[in-house]
Amino acid sequence: MRSAPPASSDAKMASSVSVCTARLLNSVGVSSGHRRACSLLASARHGEACVTAILGTQRCRIGGDFGCLRPGNAVTLRLTGLRSPHVVSSSHSFHTSCSSANKQDLYDVLGVPRTATQKEIKKAYYQMAKKYHPDTNQDDPQAKEKFAKLAEAYEVLSDEVKRKQYDTYGAAGFDPGQAGGGAGGQQYWRAGGASVDPEEMFRKIFGEFTGAQGFGDFNSMFEQRPEFVMELTFAQAAKGVNKEMTVNLDDACQRCDGKGSEPGTKVQHCHYCNGTGMESINTGPFMMRSTCRRCGGRGSIMTTPCVMCRGSGQTKQRQTVTVPVPAGVDNGQTVRMPVGKKEIHITFRVQRSPVFRRDGINIHSDVHISVAQAILGGSARAQGLYNTIDIQIPPGCQADQKIRLQGKGIQRMNSYSYGDHYVHIKIRVPKKLTRRQRSLLLSYAEEETDVEGTVNGVTATTTGKRSTGQ
Repeated sequence: MRSAPPASSDAKMASSVSVCTARLLNSVGVSSGHRRACSLLASARHGEACVTAILGTQRCRIGGDFGCLRPGNAVTLRLTGLRSPHVVSSSHSFHTSCSSANKQDLYDVLGVPRTATQKEIKKAYYQMAKKYHPDTNQDDPQAKEKFAKLAEAYEVLSDEVKRKQYDTYGAAGFDPGQAGGGAGGQQYWRAGGASVDPEEMFRKIFGEFTGAQGFGDFNSMFEQRPEFVMELTFAQAAKGVNKEMTVNLDDACQRCDGKGSEPGTKVQHCHYCNGTGMESINTGPFMMRSTCRRCGGRGSIMTTPCVMCRGSGQTKQRQTVTVPVPAGVDNGQTVRMPVGKKEIHITFRVQRSPVFRRDGINIHSDVHISVAQAILGGSARAQGLYNTIDIQIPPGCQADQKIRLQGKGIQRMNSYSYGDHYVHIKIRVPKKLTRRQRSLLLSYAEEETDVEGTVNGVTATTTGKRSTGQ
């Protein structure tokens, strides 16, 4: 069938309406072999959209006003040419949007390819949502919108059924921008027909990644964790060590036991957030939740703050902690360590070794041998990372030749494998010789045939070389 050109105001709906038509035909059991063609007929005068599918001797017609096509609106599907007409109503909904063509691809929102696994999608959402969470971007008005878009993308792509539907039909099958009513009159965005709170979704994923439970753990995620520097020797970093360090940390006030109020006094219920510790913020099409500005997320207000901690519930306390330094830690690496209910970051500064040079999990060192050892071969003793090592010198050993000691390097962090130790040969040339040593060397020089240039004390003649003096 030849299609009439759609009106300019209705052209944007063509793709999504065609998609919905195919969905509706599938839902009533029309054989795919009978679908020959599909066209959109739109009247520019009254904006009526008609989709007609050629089904052999059967016809399907969907009628409706484009101005009324919104998510959740019912349409009527009538099949003619059948023995008994079927009417389907109030059970099929158009999920169309005029701006669906302009919506950002959900995979691009999360920054993952279309072949991404569920694990990769979840990890990408967690990292991006943490970056754009409203609590960490209070000065960025666009952060809340980005945060909501991330939740929108994850809600669809984390569900295999919805993801397959999205991959097949694109954004025409969803209208995440349509708000839905949440509990307590709160408005959340709607994706694929389900109302989802972006904040609750993030809290759930946050708990899966960190094992956090409760609002206090969630808030601690955005707190600035104390950072400390620990000096280590080369051997301590390579082998690992339990080392003590003294730190000043905010810990529960001993006077009020961390409650923030003076002992014996009562606290008032925060009516601003109704004791939840979170307040609702209207961001236009979305309703976001953030930490209550009045009670600071506590859910209650203190009438008489503690005189020691001034209501914060915490005081600076000096503590001595034992840091289990893992074997193989490198200079500049930072590790997280729990101290009570807190978590601190420790950055290691590794001192240089006078003997070893580090290259990842491999180490390098030098060993000096004599001229005779280099020529004739032999053995030498080299200082290893864990003990003294006897190494074999091959005859004719050259300067800077490397000898590999497999498995004698640094242990890989959180592993049982070790790197290698490379010993660099350095030939020690004597600066002073005895008369006998000089005589022997001159005799050796007289026998050399591959010398380029001359040797002091040896003169070349027609019959060979001879010494000019002892």
